[in-house]
Amino acid sequence: MLAFHQQRYISDIFSFASLSFFGTAKRMGLKGKMIGQTEIKAGGDVFHDIIKMRPHELNKMTPQKVQRFTLLEGTLGKVGSKIFWHYNHEGKDKVAKEIIEEISEEKQSIRFKVIEGDLMEIYKSFYITYHVDTNGPDSLVTWTLEYEKLKEEYPHPGTMLSWFLHMVEEIEAHHS
Repeated sequence: MLAFHQQRYISDIFSFASLSFFGTAKRMGLKGKMIGQTEIKAGGDVFHDIIKMRPHELNKMTPQKVQRFTLLEGTLGKVGSKIFWHYNHEGKDKVAKEIIEEISEEKQSIRFKVIEGDLMEIYKSFYITYHVDTNGPDSLVTWTLEYEKLKEEYPHPGTMLSWFLHMVEEIEAHHS
């Protein structure tokens, strides 16, 4: 069973959806890296399994965020597989095509490279990584967004990081 406990950013000071977060972001001109963490009660292995092997179920767990998942090439849970997401971010329907670049069972982590979709209109490159650290009955899910903006005036992906952190909360609520 997953149980939401705490969220925190290791990136800028943000306030989204009436939640406040704190931390630092690594930003160098057009390139940046944002990291956010969510502490969950027991269930890091369940979370990893959902993202790795059952992403097609996310639309039932997080219906306001994920509308549909499609495996385009490869096999679920395998490096090199191409996947396609239909999702909602900031009230707008969006899409993303990704390649699974790395999977680590030891770290309970997956790294995705976004190769097409709405994010590529703002970013030259965009990588999404999560990993789960388990310490006793608690687990810490860490999301890392690495990106390069196409133009300086384009936003850093703080709201996208918040989106991923809230998704974990919704997955937990679904499993409570």
